[in-house]
Amino acid sequence: MKMTIQRNDTSDVTRGSETLSLDYADVALPAQRLSWLKATCITVGNYLDVLKLRETSLIVFLGACAAILAGGGHPPVERLSIVLVALFIASAGANGLTNYLDRAIDARMERTKHRALPSKRLHPAEKVLPLTLGLTIAGLVLAWYMHPFCFFAGLGGTVAATVWRKRWTCVFPQGVLASCAPILAAWFAIQSTPSWLLLSICLLISIWMPLHLWSVMLAWRDDYVNAGIKFFPLNLRVERAAKILVALSFLLYASSIAVYFTSDFTWIYMVIANILGITLVYTSLRLAASTSSKRSWTLYKLSAFPYMGLLFVAMCLDMWLRGGL
Repeated sequence: MKMTIQRNDTSDVTRGSETLSLDYADVALPAQRLSWLKATCITVGNYLDVLKLRETSLIVFLGACAAILAGGGHPPVERLSIVLVALFIASAGANGLTNYLDRAIDARMERTKHRALPSKRLHPAEKVLPLTLGLTIAGLVLAWYMHPFCFFAGLGGTVAATVWRKRWTCVFPQGVLASCAPILAAWFAIQSTPSWLLLSICLLISIWMPLHLWSVMLAWRDDYVNAGIKFFPLNLRVERAAKILVALSFLLYASSIAVYFTSDFTWIYMVIANILGITLVYTSLRLAASTSSKRSWTLYKLSAFPYMGLLFVAMCLDMWLRGGL
């Protein structure tokens, strides 16, 4: 018996009295599909890199905590879900826009030159605009659906984030607005009236933002200067800039304690706030003692989730325990 499959690029294999024609296209097709899948995953990864999901996740987390606090520990689940979605897509879109606008500076810096846009893994860079603009607009639409105050907070934060970029880091008000916007939007989505707790949290964020940002600038000081960025705090001597960070760490510690006195928090929050505040002050003092880039980087990493994240966790945990979960 003889079996023959007639296709392009065939090869006959003889087994006794049987002849089977093999199609090389059948062998190549799975490899082509695997290659396409790999290329697609790489492209998707590059787009996700532009959206800075790690930074976006911290913003969403803080916003979620603010919504929980605004809801007295138990905000409506449906409302909270919309807040999380709106914060995620709006923050991702704004981060993508800043990456697009900063791509030329990023290409001149060792720390950032391997990102998707400056390395031209995504080229031309305008390819990311439909995604980033679409996410930003969708987030603002959801914000308007929740409350006009949410929309205006989100709009102000988006504008500040896109204007407040590496070359505009010295402009303090824009940075504060960009940092506080997610907190304000999440709060007003649950509760339409401000409170002393909200104001104290915004003060906390306003002091935290320059400490967090300027510490990474000191850690990569030469990198920023070589890229043409020479404004505050890079126009100061490292020793003086480190002393400013020490002062900010004390102010941040004090503002975290002020949160306690503007709320009904118990000893649970107070203990955690003191532990975190003392740790942050100690780390900044070590930086002032040596002014090494490694210790600047340690302060930068500590001030992100270990400090700010756990502080917000302490607020929610205190409220839950006080209310009996």
